[in-house]
Amino acid sequence: MKILLLGRDGQVGWELQRSLAPLGELVALGRDATGNPHGLCGDLTQLDALAQTVRTVRPDVIVNAAAHTAVDQAESEPDLARTLNAQAPGVLADEAQALGAWLVHYSTDYVFNGSGTQPWKEGDAAGPLSVYGCTKLEGEQAVQRRCQRHLIFRTSWVYAARGSNFARTMLRLAQTRETLQVIDDQLGAPTGAELVADVTAHAIRQAVAARASDLSGIYHLVASGCTSWYEYAKYVINLMDTAQPAIKRVAKEIKPMPTTAFPTPAKRPHNSRLDTTKLQTTFGLVLPAWQTGITRMLNEIDHGRI
Repeated sequence: MKILLLGRDGQVGWELQRSLAPLGELVALGRDATGNPHGLCGDLTQLDALAQTVRTVRPDVIVNAAAHTAVDQAESEPDLARTLNAQAPGVLADEAQALGAWLVHYSTDYVFNGSGTQPWKEGDAAGPLSVYGCTKLEGEQAVQRRCQRHLIFRTSWVYAARGSNFARTMLRLAQTRETLQVIDDQLGAPTGAELVADVTAHAIRQAVAARASDLSGIYHLVASGCTSWYEYAKYVINLMDTAQPAIKRVAKEIKPMPTTAFPTPAKRPHNSRLDTTKLQTTFGLVLPAWQTGITRMLNEIDHGRI
């Protein structure tokens, strides 16, 4: 099996290089041509070159982990967001269809309007609140419409030990500020990039083995359970208090705050819960609690392995 991975340097893309390698020959591309095999393009803004890259590699599976993910910035650059999140996936879908290849694409809870209190199911009506959400929805629709063999994974609150993330930010602020203010009216499931990558590899094995498009569709992929950003911050800081008592904690108070206290250019959904029943049933999986991945990530940070 030959796999073409786009977005190798992102949080999910980095973990996918590990999880996909055992499946076959992996060609992993970044946006920067440096390190890419000669003549191959991983820049999603270069649509013609992107199409030619797929034709040159002729993969059995395309995994697109690249996207415009700067939610607030997308409000001021909608054309770029649409190119990366909608037009490029459409090009990949066309090329995958021509080859008879599978296309794996990632989407987001931001395709929903965040209302209600129940976890969103795959078939629920979309209603994005932001440019980011709108363009990601357009990308989903392009993939569904133009490629018969596709797996679209909607995820949310993705983090990784590599690079910056909410948990590390909270740990840093807890050592410098006496009071932390954290949003408590947005609910979701912190989901590790390694979990997304491992589930992706598992699903690809089954989809390719099936030799048909029976498994094609949209799936929700998040860790089990849910929390708020406020409870997430408390969990992280309390965990480090226990694991590393030598670390000096300055923060004496963590205050819950409404979303309205932190105005942003893009609106955020309040309810980011995603129902993963379809994913777990279809692929025979049990998704771990969100706390499991956070604990693992903090151990990696603590031991300096990133």
